[in-house]
Amino acid sequence: MTCDPPIRLGVAGLGRAFMLMLPSFENDPRVELAACAAPRESSRTAFVQRFGGAAYDSVEALCGDPTLDAIYIATPHQMHRTHATCAVMAGKHVLLDKPLCVTLEDGEAIAQAAERAGKIVIVGPSHSFDAPVLKARALIDSGSLGQVRMVHALNYTDFLYRPRRPEELMTSEGGGVIFSQGVHQIDIVRLLAGGMVSTVRATTGQWDDKRPTECAYSAHLTFAQGAFASLTYSGFAHFNSDEFCDWIGELGHDTDPTAYGKARKALQSVQTPQDEIRLKTERTFGASPDPAVPAHNEHFGTILVSCDGADLRLTPDGVWVYGHTQSDFLSTPLDAIPRKGVMESLVAAVRQSQSPIQDARWGLASLEVCHGILQSSEAGTDIRMHHQVPVRRTEERKNQI
Repeated sequence: MTCDPPIRLGVAGLGRAFMLMLPSFENDPRVELAACAAPRESSRTAFVQRFGGAAYDSVEALCGDPTLDAIYIATPHQMHRTHATCAVMAGKHVLLDKPLCVTLEDGEAIAQAAERAGKIVIVGPSHSFDAPVLKARALIDSGSLGQVRMVHALNYTDFLYRPRRPEELMTSEGGGVIFSQGVHQIDIVRLLAGGMVSTVRATTGQWDDKRPTECAYSAHLTFAQGAFASLTYSGFAHFNSDEFCDWIGELGHDTDPTAYGKARKALQSVQTPQDEIRLKTERTFGASPDPAVPAHNEHFGTILVSCDGADLRLTPDGVWVYGHTQSDFLSTPLDAIPRKGVMESLVAAVRQSQSPIQDARWGLASLEVCHGILQSSEAGTDIRMHHQVPVRRTEERKNQI
């Protein structure tokens, strides 16, 4: 029996997103980090010293490397259209860090470019790839619980008070909590409720003149399949909803409850945008240590799913099933490969031409809900969706390019 050689992966962008994916890449022998592109020479040099391979000063040059099988795009949101279309036109499958992009026009262009090129764009990592989420989806798919009727999702974090570049505080550039964080919650809820959002009604909050973008939102979604959902998120850095998840953080690490206010305290030293950019740079590849190995699966706050036959409560360690007369806990043991769902999708795309649920069209549908939240808050009315796609089973996703 012969084994396939590792997938040769090029990385576009060596910032915080790459740092968070690094444990997954390094612990999966099916993938080889073979090349990079980044604007900072220091980051490129650190990459080559650690992994070898080639380093480029532009994403276009990286995409043109004929030795690569796929490209991981972890560049700023507003650059996604240019970089993703460049990659698929160069014959590469793409792992595109969420969100798909900022505008619906750019999202449609990415999807069409991938379809014309016959290449797969995986939009992730998203928390819809988390093992407890996939376990809950499998339970729903089994039919044993009946239909999904209602979903509740809630998360409170310090997202808006972590170090940010100026554009990360500009809604028009994809800044604020909705495009970077809301898309996680939207992806999860759409996956569990069938995918087809009909309407969005929402209110957003901008409560700090020094961080002039959305710090919070609450949304009500209706679905074509009959379900409805409530989504609430705050990145205002007061309450931490890890308290509801046994003090387990989003990335699967144990949270220290005594570190209250850490993000806001760190920002007190910031006097200028350049100071904040320096703090942001300290969290990137070549400037910070690797993330610690998590003890639990990742999560995105409290998720409750009401079905005909049971309520499901997702936790970092598994899924509670509350039936008519008894409750059971179905564990999701932590895999040796972090973010294994993302890695499985990448391998399936390259080796089998199999598209995941979270492809470009799925990413466009979730992006549409992000815009629906903003539009509904401004207009004070329901916003009807037009770009939604359903959850497809594995057999429906094979050879869909």
